[in-house]
Amino acid sequence: MRKSTQRIRNDIAKMQEQLKAAETRDAERIGRIALKAGLAEIEIDDADLQAAFEDVAKRFRGGKDGSSGKKRASTSAGQASSNPSGEASGGAGEG
Repeated sequence: MRKSTQRIRNDIAKMQEQLKAAETRDAERIGRIALKAGLAEIEIDDADLQAAFEDVAKRFRGGKDGSSGKKRASTSAGQASSNPSGEASGGAGEG
């Protein structure tokens, strides 16, 4: 059976609404995790923060770092404690 163009448009609109709802759920989840991690208290440029998130995504997708989250997290925690100001190295927060 062939679908009418109107039916296809309706299906697309419904799927776009589902996508928007799924993106909202994902954003809220990631936002809650970021708040728990203290990211709201750090002055960091949006572009720098996005680059950091992209690095995290690459790591968990099996990028060149390829380490597991738990093993890497203990290393990251050690690095964070060596920078008591809470700012990322590389000039974040300057400007």
